[in-house]
Amino acid sequence: MLGIILAILILPLAVAIAAFLAPARVASGITIASGIACFGLVLALIPHATAGAATYRSYLRADALSCVFLLATAFLYVAVAVYAAGYLKGRTDRYARRFYLGFNVFAWAMLAAPLMSSLALLWIAVEVTTVVSALLVAIEDTDGAAEASWKYVLIASAGLGLALLATIFVYYAGAQVLGAHSNLAIQPLISVGSRLPKTPVRLAFLLAVLGYGTKVGLVPVHTWLPDAHSEAPTPVSALLSGALLATSFYAILRFYQVAAATLGSGFPRGTLLVFGIASLLLASLYVFGQRDVKRLLAYSSVEHMGILAIGVSFGAPVALAGVLLHVMAHAAAKGNAFMGAGVFTVKYGTKQMSAMRDGLRLLPWSGPLFLLSIFALSALPPSGIFRSEFEIVAGGLGNGDYAAAAVLVVLVTMAFIGLATSTTKVLLTPAPAERGPAEKIPVEIAAIGTDAVSGVRGNGGGYGSGGAVAMAAPVRASGMLTPGEPSAWMVVPVLAGLTVLVVLGVHPPGELTNLITQAAAQLRGAP
Repeated sequence: MLGIILAILILPLAVAIAAFLAPARVASGITIASGIACFGLVLALIPHATAGAATYRSYLRADALSCVFLLATAFLYVAVAVYAAGYLKGRTDRYARRFYLGFNVFAWAMLAAPLMSSLALLWIAVEVTTVVSALLVAIEDTDGAAEASWKYVLIASAGLGLALLATIFVYYAGAQVLGAHSNLAIQPLISVGSRLPKTPVRLAFLLAVLGYGTKVGLVPVHTWLPDAHSEAPTPVSALLSGALLATSFYAILRFYQVAAATLGSGFPRGTLLVFGIASLLLASLYVFGQRDVKRLLAYSSVEHMGILAIGVSFGAPVALAGVLLHVMAHAAAKGNAFMGAGVFTVKYGTKQMSAMRDGLRLLPWSGPLFLLSIFALSALPPSGIFRSEFEIVAGGLGNGDYAAAAVLVVLVTMAFIGLATSTTKVLLTPAPAERGPAEKIPVEIAAIGTDAVSGVRGNGGGYGSGGAVAMAAPVRASGMLTPGEPSAWMVVPVLAGLTVLVVLGVHPPGELTNLITQAAAQLRGAP
């Protein structure tokens, strides 16, 4: 088991270095191979994790809870790596090498975080994700990307400062029982939770929710998220939304375990309920009227992080199982949605939905797949998100939280209406029969990039072109476009994601069900 863990930690980092030194085509190939290998390694880790947690020298730990988040990240790693092979087609060799260096280091940091045995090492891993992902957001070298990256760095750094303070409070509490040489290992803190002083643990949990909640995208510390998701290259947006937010939520869950062992579950559950409802409420309102397709999906991410927080607040076994299933289903669904949106930005030369029409005709594969991805993201059966949200609501009702469960259903329905309305306009509204010459848009371009056109701002974001440009680029009129896909590489991972969503919704594999059951038991404090 230790060999598997070490391989997961070493492989993406080694590939990152090799990708930076190799030609673009080689970098793409070895990144895909690394993603496949890491996904296979995580699958091989699951039977060991369900048999019992493995700890190595208080530095590394793999248990059922960590494997749930590893599985979500590893799947997105390989899916987005395949997608990037098509998305980066035609980019310069220098750009591709920089991209694959950051992409693999980003994936490595998100795989490393759930394997950290100590709250201090977990904080370091999440901090690394911030630095690397901020550089990836800014990789386009446009004004919009630079602004979004700086905003992300400032807000996330402030949040992680609070998370560090939370870690210090937990160290203080642990030192009272475990001694001054306590290394903040998670399991010993949970084991002595009933003996820890309550006040510092209570403060630590509040600070952890605020601090790591910044990276999760919980309201009111979510404001970086729409800008960063909109301006980043689409493969990075998919990883940010599907994997990074979940990894940061994992950190909150570890603090939740310590707080529940010390204070009982009432206080941490109540705290998460407040943040969850606030996040779900704001997101369900903000999905209406969005003009940028990637900002629309970013607010959907805030919605789903709110659902996770509410699910944990219910505390019922079936609700916790639903939360963990939701982590994996959301990774597949949101990765699909962003990858589909990336195809549209490449095809139409813009992120503005008002310029996208007749999507089902112009994109015969990606159009229907994008529609199915949005439906899956909106919890329509038989998707995994329908199953997970059903379990969360059932847990809330079974636990007597009728008002919160009702609010959850109403707000999720509102969010579905907003997503469906915007998507159907893009896909089903026919393009005008005749269009004049493409309108020229003034742009400032500092370097070749994947979403390079950003000189004219829409709803808080640039116009992104999806192609390498070095001059003022036109928005392509729908009536002037011919049907066809930009690249088969951008279709295959979306098909794989939809397959995963159907499997999770209809009949999850038995080994996966056992993993989720054990991870939910960990969150309840069961042995």
